[in-house]
Amino acid sequence: MSSPETIHTDFHGEMNYATYLHLDTLLSSQAPLSGQHDEMLFIVVHQTTELWMKLIWHELQAATHSIQSQDLEPAFKMLARVSRIQSQLIQSWDVLSTLTPADYMAFRAVLGHASGFQSYQNRLIEFAYGYKDSKVLAVFAHEPALHQQLTEALNTPSIYDAAIGALAGRGFAIAPGCLERDWTLNYAPHPSVEQAWLEVYRNVDRYWDLYELAEKLVDIEDHHQQWRFHHVETVERIIGRKSGTGGSSGVNYLQNRLAVRFFPELWSLRTHL
Repeated sequence: MSSPETIHTDFHGEMNYATYLHLDTLLSSQAPLSGQHDEMLFIVVHQTTELWMKLIWHELQAATHSIQSQDLEPAFKMLARVSRIQSQLIQSWDVLSTLTPADYMAFRAVLGHASGFQSYQNRLIEFAYGYKDSKVLAVFAHEPALHQQLTEALNTPSIYDAAIGALAGRGFAIAPGCLERDWTLNYAPHPSVEQAWLEVYRNVDRYWDLYELAEKLVDIEDHHQQWRFHHVETVERIIGRKSGTGGSSGVNYLQNRLAVRFFPELWSLRTHL
């Protein structure tokens, strides 16, 4: 006969599950203001999104450092993890879409000017991908620490800048202006970068690690576009074409973002293969 399990039950002065995860803080951070049943859904979806974004930012920073060090393989796992997290974020829109227009309007007023547009982690992630927009810093002018963090991120090379640097480090003829530029500006596609990626894709066996890096980046952009699309659909389903609570144009603003590309040559090269 097998012996019964011995379950540890004496946690006096010891680490336990709730203590390790700070569940007292985490689970007391939902504070609905309206008394409406569905406000809890709205809060939990957005809070969990921010937690997943925290992990995306954590992985992107490490992956970028790895690529800058010409040590590509550790970045593959990190970027694969980002893609899996993005899948979770895409699915979260399905949960939020159970909120009907009437449900949302019952508590929308308590949000004041609070808006997802003000998510500083989303901005950090966009900066890490290479979508730089200095105008958004004004939203955080009242919070000096966040403003400083975002300013530093704005001035930091993106993960795509790091990937282009990796191409140059492997001997590809990348235009100097792509390697040393104003990092606060959006990257502009360049023929030398497209030609380098074309060479990688035409010689996969020779440049397998660069090819794998490129495909991991494409995965991330693909998932991000799906997340954007589901965001647009969910917002229009709930509030139609109303303006956002933070003052944005709502669906129109979100639809315009669908045209943004983070890693342009990784898409354009496919036409020329």
